[in-house]
Amino acid sequence: MSEQNFGQELLHTPGGVRDIYGAECASRLKIQQELHQVMISYGFRDIQTPTFEYFDIFSKEKGSVQSQAMFKFFDRGNNTLVLRPDITPAIARCVSKYDREEEMPIRLCYMGNTFVNTTPYKGKLQEVTQLGAELFNDTSSDADAEMVVLTIECLLKSGLQEFQLEIGHADLLRGLVEEAGFSAAEAEELFTLIESKNFFGVEELLDRLTVAKPLKEIFVSLSELQGSFAESEAFVKERTDNERVLKALDRLKKVEQIVAMYGYQQYITVDLSMLSNYSYYTGVIFRAYTYGNGEALASGGRYDGLVAQFGKDAPAIGAVIIVDQLMLALERQQLLKKEKSGGTLVVYPAQYREKAHHLAAKLRGSGKVVQLIRKSSGRDLKQYQEYADRIGADDVILVQADTI
Repeated sequence: MSEQNFGQELLHTPGGVRDIYGAECASRLKIQQELHQVMISYGFRDIQTPTFEYFDIFSKEKGSVQSQAMFKFFDRGNNTLVLRPDITPAIARCVSKYDREEEMPIRLCYMGNTFVNTTPYKGKLQEVTQLGAELFNDTSSDADAEMVVLTIECLLKSGLQEFQLEIGHADLLRGLVEEAGFSAAEAEELFTLIESKNFFGVEELLDRLTVAKPLKEIFVSLSELQGSFAESEAFVKERTDNERVLKALDRLKKVEQIVAMYGYQQYITVDLSMLSNYSYYTGVIFRAYTYGNGEALASGGRYDGLVAQFGKDAPAIGAVIIVDQLMLALERQQLLKKEKSGGTLVVYPAQYREKAHHLAAKLRGSGKVVQLIRKSSGRDLKQYQEYADRIGADDVILVQADTI
């Protein structure tokens, strides 16, 4: 290896992770702060959970990601630990531990990174930043609608203007599958086809199975039941009286009405074919999308059984903003404002060091950002001005004998 190329192999990051720096980092931090403030304004209070925890916190039984998608390692006691692939189960653990006796609503919000060991060829990030909120001990449709509205207000606050939040219900398809009498394998195959929007495949599968005509009509029409919710509701109710399905429809109707009361109906679409990302979801689920980006910017849903797995019977609903996808959407839609670091660059010759430090302290005391740099005899003031422009400083002060 040549001396010129020495250390070049260390400049690259592993697949699925990346550096965030400069103006992009400044813009990202500002947006995160603004969205966090929206959550605080709704009464949510901050919580931080460890970056790694015991494997069982996120195991399949808890409804998190598959085992092979987790980054695992061992501690000195040979316990299996994982980098958190999801933050919700960790917060559910905390609520069960610290608020076991609380029966009134608990509102918690968080910001942190999650780690999912995806296939490198998919080109997806394996470390993403999430900003989320969790509401416990509230089973009402008002709580569901509030989390939907909170998500909408966060996206609007970020500067995004055109997006749709798709709302579904985790129990609706489960109820239909239950009524059809599908086996677990058949249901999994059906859900895979629906998730991929392969409704030709859905029809072919149903042709191979024994399915009542009214139920078959619902399954093959799911792709079309995304316009008027009233029409979709009527279509399904004419073909089934399954209690789980009817309750899901009633819940979706109430949530739609409450969101409309907030004045945000134009941002939501009811999607009866929606499936939950995690198996712990039990009720209303939602995901937000915008043009120019195929991945969800935000997601959420009700998970009334998860906290009970940690010892506390508490209904819950959560929402999360996927910061990386939001930033990508804002950039592609040219809505991302470049943040300047601003401040003042104070340049001083060595003989005026004390004067420069007094000036910097005075400016910082008045709330200004100040960078001190000793002037080199080999550089003129123009070079420092060019440097100030590169780093986004507002102005340059050269400390001299008459500088106050």
